[in-house]
Amino acid sequence: MPEEIIRTLSVDGVRYSYRVLPGAHPGEPPATEPALILGGALQGMFGWPQMDDHLGPATDVVTADLPGMGGADPLPPGPSAELLRRAVLGIADDIGAPRLNIFGFSYGTAIAFGFARRHRERVARLALGGVPVHIDAVQVASWERARQQLAAGDREGFAATAADALMCLDPERHVHRRELARRYVRRSFLHALTHSPHAADSLYRALADRPDFSGGLTGVPALVFAGEHDTVTSPALQREFAATIQGSRFLTIGESDHWVVLERADEVAALVSRFFTGREPVADEAGPVTLPRQAGAPAGRT
Repeated sequence: MPEEIIRTLSVDGVRYSYRVLPGAHPGEPPATEPALILGGALQGMFGWPQMDDHLGPATDVVTADLPGMGGADPLPPGPSAELLRRAVLGIADDIGAPRLNIFGFSYGTAIAFGFARRHRERVARLALGGVPVHIDAVQVASWERARQQLAAGDREGFAATAADALMCLDPERHVHRRELARRYVRRSFLHALTHSPHAADSLYRALADRPDFSGGLTGVPALVFAGEHDTVTSPALQREFAATIQGSRFLTIGESDHWVVLERADEVAALVSRFFTGREPVADEAGPVTLPRQAGAPAGRT
C-alpha cells in the first residue's frame, strides 16, 4: 500500500487540507483521472476507506478537509459556496491534474455540482449520491428541533434527532444495516461535537443551507444515484434533478435510504469505481437496483 500524502492549502486565509493515496502500481499508468471524494459536513479526509479499496488500484484517491470540515479552519460568516468551489480548484491545481473525477455525497453534492458547472473543463466525470435537491417542511422542523437541542447544550439529544432526521425509520421499508448506520451516525455527530471546535457551525450550515442545484449541466458525463427510501429528498425528485444534466445516468439503489454510502458502502464504492474507470454501471433503471453484496463486508465504513 503506497503512503498517503497530506498537504495544507489556504483560500482567503482559511486553511484546509487534502490527502492523496497514490493509486495503481509503480510503473503503470492510472486507469483514469484522480478521484476527489467530497462527503457530508462531518465526513473528512479519513472517512472513505472503501473508496481507497475500490479506486486505489485504478488511480489516485483524493479526500479533503475542506474549510469548515474536519481539521480545517472554520468557514467565515455568510455564503460559503464560492469559497468552497475555489478550495476544490486549489486542490486540482496543487495536484497538477488537468481534470478530476469528482464524487459528491449529500452536502458534498452541492460543492461538486457547483464546481462542475463553473469549471467543467476540469471535471472528467461527476458522480452524485443523495442529492438534497428539495427539503420539505417536515425535514426543516426536525432540523430546527435539533438546533434547539444543541443550543440548549443537549448534545446527545441533538445527535439523536439530527441522525434520525436523515434516515428512513419506517419499519415497513427494509433498509440494509439500518440500526448499525443509525448508531454510527449518532456516534459520529457526538464525536465531532466533542473534538472539533467548529463542528456545530458545520452542522448548522449543512442542515440549514439551501444549496443551489439549478441551471443544469452539459459536457460532463454524470451518474446520479439515490437510496430507494431516501427521506431527505425523494428518489423521484433526484431523478428530476439528474434529467437537468445532459446525458446523465440515474440509479435508485435498493434497501437503503439517504445514508446509502454507509448501508451499502462497498457496493456504492464499486459502482462509482466502475463509472470513473469507464466500466459503465446499469443505466436509467425504472425500479430500484439491488446491488450484489460482498460477503463479510463490514458495516459503517465511512
